[in-house]
Amino acid sequence: MTGDSADIKRLMDEAPMSRAQLAAIVLCVLLNALDGFDVLAISFASPGIAAEWGVDRAALGIILSMELIGMAVGSVLLGSLADRIGRRPTILFCLIVMTAGMLAATQASSIQSLSAIRLFTGLGIGGMLACTNAMVAELANARARSLAVSIMAAGYPVGAILGGSIASMLLVGGDWRDVFLFGAIATGIFLPLTFLLLPESIGFLLQRRPARALDRVNQLLTRFGHQPATTLPPPDESAPRPAMRTLFEQGLARTTLLLTAAYFAHIMTFYFILKWVPKIVVDMGYAASAAGGVLVWANVGGLAGALLLGLLSWRIRIRTLVIAAMLLSTVMVTVFGQGQSSLAGLALIAAAAGFFTNAGVVGLYAITAQSFPTAVRGAGTGIVIGIGRGGAALGPIIAGFLFSLGFGLSLVAMAMAAGSLIAAAALSALRPNRS
Repeated sequence: MTGDSADIKRLMDEAPMSRAQLAAIVLCVLLNALDGFDVLAISFASPGIAAEWGVDRAALGIILSMELIGMAVGSVLLGSLADRIGRRPTILFCLIVMTAGMLAATQASSIQSLSAIRLFTGLGIGGMLACTNAMVAELANARARSLAVSIMAAGYPVGAILGGSIASMLLVGGDWRDVFLFGAIATGIFLPLTFLLLPESIGFLLQRRPARALDRVNQLLTRFGHQPATTLPPPDESAPRPAMRTLFEQGLARTTLLLTAAYFAHIMTFYFILKWVPKIVVDMGYAASAAGGVLVWANVGGLAGALLLGLLSWRIRIRTLVIAAMLLSTVMVTVFGQGQSSLAGLALIAAAAGFFTNAGVVGLYAITAQSFPTAVRGAGTGIVIGIGRGGAALGPIIAGFLFSLGFGLSLVAMAMAAGSLIAAAALSALRPNRS
């Protein structure tokens, strides 16, 4: 197809995706799978940490939240950085941080040192999610964009399922540090793969116009099976400035605030399930390896929810799907808190809760990718995810605090499920033309 300069943006939106684009999207899915394992590594390790260091539930809740705080900061700072220097170099930097952090966790000797290490690791994890979300949205054509972002987000539970299965085996014959060692090795492997296979976003190059922009755009057009362009299209004078304050100015402020509120509230519910399942199951008298199995089933449900939502987005409006998922998330997390008489029953309910909570998270990523223009897509995604990660950090802490006050699982689960209900209300107020 022609690569005439005036048609580059339209070409990328309307042309079928090439193998190179699909391969880059698959790589982003795998990078998000790394995120899924890396952020949950502490959950799989938490029973062993509690046993070795004598950590009570309230203190464990703080440890579980430390990388989530780092993720919040990383999403905001590195998401904005990706709008300035590019998606690709920022993703490579995030991989370096994640690898170093996972390796350092194997040497932790106290609650304080492990908390600091997980805070550092979270910077890379949070930045990675903001960058891959923007990258996939800009690699995909218009028709497949929601599906591509949903599949990218589905990598998160894939990483938790595969990594969790391996972690459960490691915990049978080893200790909690082996979980982090495995994570460091897996993350490090992706450094050379990403360097070699991941391209820069054409949308970013057209927006920022770095040195040799035309040559770089033409290299990518050729790689994607299109003819090179003779000139770049004129800059879009109506595009917002690539600055964080733009997100809170007229035109984008309402979208930014509502999406951030929705993400903040729903992610509290999501991380209550993901962070507390292993400890809850161990406290019921089951082994740590069995607890890891229940968490794996919660992520199996999460994967199914992500994939089904992505497929349905071809036919049904994404915002409608997400609101429905959040309402059902409220119901299933409440049901999870009622307890089950068997491990199999607990795993089934956890899978159902994971199905709807993760479907809501995945749908929010797709809505966010569509709601911000290229110039501030990284920063917008970073703000929504970053500030929203405050909910991720608060979720385990609030649950741990409620447990420490003597509240039972039923009441704690009901309180944490309310986050999804609040998120559904925020999305209902989002202007239809933004979703």
